[in-house]
Amino acid sequence: MSSPGLRERKKQKTRWSIQEHALRLFREQGYDQTTVDQIAAAAEVSPSTFFRYFKTKEDVVLLDEYDPVLEKLFISAPEDLALIPALRHAVRKGLGGLVGEEREKMLQRTDLMMGVPALRMRLVDNLIGATELLASAAAKRTGLPATDFRLRTFAGACIGAMLTALFEWMDTDRSEDITDLIDRALAELEAGWA
Repeated sequence: MSSPGLRERKKQKTRWSIQEHALRLFREQGYDQTTVDQIAAAAEVSPSTFFRYFKTKEDVVLLDEYDPVLEKLFISAPEDLALIPALRHAVRKGLGGLVGEEREKMLQRTDLMMGVPALRMRLVDNLIGATELLASAAAKRTGLPATDFRLRTFAGACIGAMLTALFEWMDTDRSEDITDLIDRALAELEAGWA
């Protein structure tokens, strides 16, 4: 995998800076009480710059850096791995060991996604996009078209399993590593049903 260039790194730094300021303001003031103008001011960018990075206020919570990382890790997983083991490999490598600020950021974003009605509604759109992304990545591994019914079924089942792990995590004290829960859910899917 090649590293992003300087320009792309600056854009990523700005994007995640805006998100960090937004999450801080949501924590302090509440999601609904925080405006895009306040987020932009806190991040020292203009509102138009905010909208260059995030189409909506909801996107500042929903978008993260994990999808592209997991996609690359899945595609580049050892060729001898079948699809679900390749995805488990990608999840362990990409999400394994979330600690400190990264873990807290994921917790806060997840709480917001589950607790704010507007974000829950947008989460459905994100899940559709994630399913399409995973089917496309599976197509690159298999040589089948991304529209292949089996690949779309695989992607939908995996996203459903990962979502179940997320719900389980939300319903507990969250002491278990989310990566372990996702891996367990995918292992259940891999084992199949009698």
